[in-house]
Amino acid sequence: MNWIFRYYQHINDGTITAGKWIHLLYAHIIRDLEERAYFFDAKKAERAIRFMETFLHHSKGRLAPGLVKLEEWQKAQLSCIFGLVNDKGRRQFREVFAVEGRKCGKSLLASGVAEDMAFGQGEYGADVYFIATKLDQADLAYSAMVQSIENEPELRGLIKKRRTDIYIPTTNTTIKRLPFSQKKSDGLNPYLTVCDELAAWVGDAGLKQYEVMRSALGAREEPLILSITSANYINDGIYDELMKRSTAWLLGTSKERRLLPFLYMIDDLEKWNDLTELQKSLPNLGVSVGVDFLLEQIAIAENSVSAKAEFLTKYCCIKQNSSQAWLDYETVDRASGVPLRLEDFRNCYCVGGIDLSKTTDLTSCCIVIERAGQLHVFSRFFMPENRIEKATAEDGVPYEAYVKRGELILSGENHVDYHDVFDFFRRMVEVYQIYPLKVGYDRYSAQYLVEDMKAYGFHMDDVYQGFNLTPVISETEGVLLDGKMRIGDQQLLKAHMLNSALKADVEAQKTRLVKVAPRARIDGMAALLDAMTVRQKWYGEIGDQLKNVRDDSGTV
Repeated sequence: MNWIFRYYQHINDGTITAGKWIHLLYAHIIRDLEERAYFFDAKKAERAIRFMETFLHHSKGRLAPGLVKLEEWQKAQLSCIFGLVNDKGRRQFREVFAVEGRKCGKSLLASGVAEDMAFGQGEYGADVYFIATKLDQADLAYSAMVQSIENEPELRGLIKKRRTDIYIPTTNTTIKRLPFSQKKSDGLNPYLTVCDELAAWVGDAGLKQYEVMRSALGAREEPLILSITSANYINDGIYDELMKRSTAWLLGTSKERRLLPFLYMIDDLEKWNDLTELQKSLPNLGVSVGVDFLLEQIAIAENSVSAKAEFLTKYCCIKQNSSQAWLDYETVDRASGVPLRLEDFRNCYCVGGIDLSKTTDLTSCCIVIERAGQLHVFSRFFMPENRIEKATAEDGVPYEAYVKRGELILSGENHVDYHDVFDFFRRMVEVYQIYPLKVGYDRYSAQYLVEDMKAYGFHMDDVYQGFNLTPVISETEGVLLDGKMRIGDQQLLKAHMLNSALKADVEAQKTRLVKVAPRARIDGMAALLDAMTVRQKWYGEIGDQLKNVRDDSGTV
């Protein structure tokens, strides 16, 4: 049985309810298999499933100590982890990010994967580590595995229990719990690392701990780092980073090759208390998650703000402040196309936007011209000449190519000369007779540039790039989805659009622009939002002019 295809068929025909991220994941996998990006090894997938249903025991509850019976979604999950292989027959994915609601068997499945990789894969020295912020948290999945082993005579006879770990002499394998400790983790050679309740890994410490374990994967041919979690309240940690990486890949804006994300989350926040919607975040609803129990939790949450927040995070898997990739590749690609020419827009009105980051960094500005219901974007980027080599190495972006294309202008030697930004707008007026009626700028921009722009006659309006831009972000997304924005062949702007993520304040139902990854650049998108902000803010006053409708004589 190919459980990947079976599950994909069932979520598509509605037999099984699944959310958008799960639909995108399996569509992505099916497409990659058809294109032979990797392959499905039915024997490896079935072996993993058979191992767990033969050796994995429940450790708690009414079913303990009986053997686990896997559900279809779990069999599909295991088939993806163990059955998808490259052209050398090695497992394709090295990082698994599993987000599921409470009581769906995350710890049980993690203990099963650990049990399989410790006993069933035939790896000598297959060291397995369970890591969490505290030792008692790491103990949850670890203890489930220990209980399962002790309930299975065939495995129990192979182990030697020690004070702090389990040792398998025949294969020189160690299974151990670890609390956070980057220094102590450095130098480990894990075959499997289980990261428990990843959403609770705090900030920079969690990011570094994860990176230490991920960097250790290179010493093995088929290593795995398995992260299991529901949502939580921690901001800007490894959960957010993995979520952004995962959603970017699922939306087609990333070239990830080793990350496998299972994001079981509700889609519609307004339906948080609807059982059908909750099936998307609770794939084991009706099995390990009792319907009556869930209805009791919903009743409590409906009458308590704090209980609702807890329900949203733990059962709906909706983080109160979460970050996800924003625009999918197809939407941005549809906005791209044949080059746009400023000459074709003479005697037009427009709005402008400026994003001035650090003077030693990348700066962006743009104009947005409306014509025949379409918004046409012209963008320019600026970078110090002595910065380009280092920026190319750090960002992995061929900036020299963008200089040759005219999208990037070398400005100043070690600092961006903001007079070049002023000249961009001045040339619009003097060379192309294109008239920016309003120019939005980041309120932290260089004041002398703003004063120069005002002195020339431009109407400047400061923009705060925060949650207040939610209406502008929504409008911009709608324009793009409707196919009413054109960026031509501006590849650097396209890259910045694809690098963009949104950080959501779920309770306030607001979003703000953030990077999809720490080293990603979004300056072009920020400048575009500045322009769209003044367009939206002043449209009642200047909207008729911005439409650039010409009369019979050709006059706007």
